[in-house]
Amino acid sequence: MIEVKIKDAALRKAAGDMDEFVQVFVNAIQNAIGGELTVEIMQQLNSDQITLLAWNILHGEVMDGGFIQLIHNGYGGFIFINPTDKAFREWGLEELCSLIRHAHKSYNKHKNVIERECSDEEFMVLYEQMSEFDDYDDAFIEHEEQWTSAVAHYIDGYIDNFATIITE
Repeated sequence: MIEVKIKDAALRKAAGDMDEFVQVFVNAIQNAIGGELTVEIMQQLNSDQITLLAWNILHGEVMDGGFIQLIHNGYGGFIFINPTDKAFREWGLEELCSLIRHAHKSYNKHKNVIERECSDEEFMVLYEQMSEFDDYDDAFIEHEEQWTSAVAHYIDGYIDNFATIITE
């Protein structure tokens, strides 16, 4: 098991902002694993820690460039092949679970094209060719604040599943 620690002072500082609160836990996990999420490392994390890292990847990629970017950058398998949707449902994020399940169908349909190496120009054309992802992107953006809040509340309710809080 990888030990994840967060200083109580850092947690208190972030407590007033849900994005910062979530990020404190993400950063602590990433620091504990050396910034690299491999199969071996995943075996040493618990399901909540892995789900939080999945949330962070999903959130960052979709907010920056949508599901097409997420898939192109190599995270499609992590989000769609793993039981990430079920984990989010267990966290109370049922709409996010549903969105991932719908997007999974488009992922299966287009993954070979999206995942291939391509120029920036060819990459941008993917957005025009696969406009079905626009609805998924829009839905994510529309619910992002609500889902971030739910993630923060889940972490707050199960802090011990994510990290050990240390006082100094």
